[in-house]
Parts: sequence; structure tokens; C-alpha cells
Amino acid sequence: MEERGPTLKLCVIDASVIGLMILPDEAPDIPPQLMPVMVEGRALVPQHWRLEVLNLGRTAMRQKRIDAQRLERALTILSEYRIHLDDGTNRHAWGACMELAARHDLTAYDAAYLELAIRTEAPLMTLDKALAKAARHEKLELIA
Repeated sequence: MEERGPTLKLCVIDASVIGLMILPDEAPDIPPQLMPVMVEGRALVPQHWRLEVLNLGRTAMRQKRIDAQRLERALTILSEYRIHLDDGTNRHAWGACMELAARHDLTAYDAAYLELAIRTEAPLMTLDKALAKAARHEKLELIA
């Protein structure tokens, strides 16, 4: 990906980080590295990412942390960012993702973030402790 100069490095963004953008009470916890990645169009996510982000929002609604209007606004804002959706996630689901999930005792969803970061040699941004531990074990660049 070229933007009039050097190639910008993509960064795999876990839904746990994006959840902070949806929940106003957690906004102060947003890692300072997130917004430059989002604004510069360097976010890379697996194919299930939109569903996982939606699920975080729906859970927050059930917990009365946000209302439907807040969720819709947040999703509209997120949709305006140039987020790169990996088209290889499904091809690796029953292979590398399954192996990583078993090796690190991760959900299949979290293993997909780990697999994507390994395959693309991209740093991983996550707030998920188990996923961060697995990333360190795999010697990935971690932004937490």
C-alpha cells in the first residue's frame, strides 16, 4: 500500500481495542497508537471483525452501557475508516487458526487475529490478555 512515499505498515487491530471507541466510559483507555493507524488506513482485520465489533456493541446495549443510537453512530464512524479486511482468514480457519487456538487455548476468533498478524508480519494491537500472551509467545510485535 503506497501513499506518496514509503509503504505504511499495516497493523492487525483486535475488536477489544475497537470496543473502546464504542463505549464512551472506556474512551480514556484508547491506546494512543490506535487513531493514527485508523486515520492512515493501516488497520487490518480478519473477516469476522465486523460481526465481533457488532457483538461487543450489542452486549453493551444489553448491559445498558450504551443505547441503540450510540451504537449506530459508533458503527457509522467506524465504517468511514479505511479498514483492510483480510480475504484469507477463512482459508486458514481449519489449519493455522485451529493450531494456534489449540496451542494457546484461544477462541477461534482470537486465533484468527494471531494467525493474521503472523501471516502478514504485522504488529498486533489488542487489550485481550490471553491474546497478548500468545502474541508474545509467537514473538510478534505487540501494541497493547
